[in-house]
Amino acid sequence: MSELLRLDNPIRAYDWGSHTVLAELLGRPATGPQAELWIGAHPTAPSRLPDGSSLLDRITGAPEPMVGPGQDRLPFLLKVLAVERPLSLQVHPDADQARDGYAEGRGYQDAWPKPELIYALTRFEALCGFADPERSASLLASTRGERLRRVADVLTAGGPRAAVTALTTWPEDDRHALVAEVGASTSLDLAWSRRLAEQHPTDPGVVIAILMNHVILSPGQALFARPRTLHAYLRGTGVEIMANSDNVLRGGLTTKHVDVAELQAVTDFTPSRPELVTPVLLPNGETSLPAPTSHFHLTRLQPSGAPVEIPDPGPSALLCLDGELTLTRGAATEHLRRGDSVFLPYAGGRATVTGDGLAFRASLPPLARG
Repeated sequence: MSELLRLDNPIRAYDWGSHTVLAELLGRPATGPQAELWIGAHPTAPSRLPDGSSLLDRITGAPEPMVGPGQDRLPFLLKVLAVERPLSLQVHPDADQARDGYAEGRGYQDAWPKPELIYALTRFEALCGFADPERSASLLASTRGERLRRVADVLTAGGPRAAVTALTTWPEDDRHALVAEVGASTSLDLAWSRRLAEQHPTDPGVVIAILMNHVILSPGQALFARPRTLHAYLRGTGVEIMANSDNVLRGGLTTKHVDVAELQAVTDFTPSRPELVTPVLLPNGETSLPAPTSHFHLTRLQPSGAPVEIPDPGPSALLCLDGELTLTRGAATEHLRRGDSVFLPYAGGRATVTGDGLAFRASLPPLARG
């Protein structure tokens, strides 16, 4: 088995994606909106290998040397997100909910939870978790809209769960009027929600968004979204890492089905502060973005003259985002430029990264490796 596997990664062309960001990263012509670059072994769109097979095929054929003892799949998926228009409000189940929901046939795609971390490459705007209800009620009341004042009263009396229930069951024939009250607001604090109202004029998710924490990340900041946390990405470019799962429930800002009962069952409605991740410089020169999950670990590498030694890299996926880097493992060497990526199997030993460039490495936390 080769110790380094060069990857050709699929692009997901969702309509909320940028027309330029991923095309420029990969040096390819733009072909319409391109939203996500996927680096991994997700069954829907796995990375391809030089011999024409997929990374998923290779892992399925030899799981232990590829992903480690006791593993039968790559636990993480690395992405680059190019968000030009808002994604839907969404929430993912925790481990128990995913296992039970999948076993009971409740529409879950697999038995895995789906924690996520987003690292901002540009200014990145997001919604994550429920804000202080008093603050949200004040924002709603400030609009002077009759319907939004009713939502504020429900929020004050019953908290976010009651308010979300009211909004997801709002009468169809009155939804346009509800969202129009957001669009008519002149509050500077609600400028971002007015954009949502323009894009989703009949979607009560616009009002649900006002109940949430509005987060703006500067380049270099990272946000962790735990399972059961309602969230959405609104604008910007970032590196995302997540558990390799397809389980998602939508709560608004979408034309897709909103399963109100399952949304209520899965979502944690407890008000919370956004969970920003503090970078940690590791002894080998990598910068760790430690998230409270056993499914993934994201690190940032920028050798700039000093080599970065990775003593126990596998399984890893390494993506070069700027400059030029050389990755060496045993007798294998790969030269990487902007947009290039490589998979490092579990078997193969230490690796070294040299050069003048920037890369991100997806792997497992040390305690989660076999």
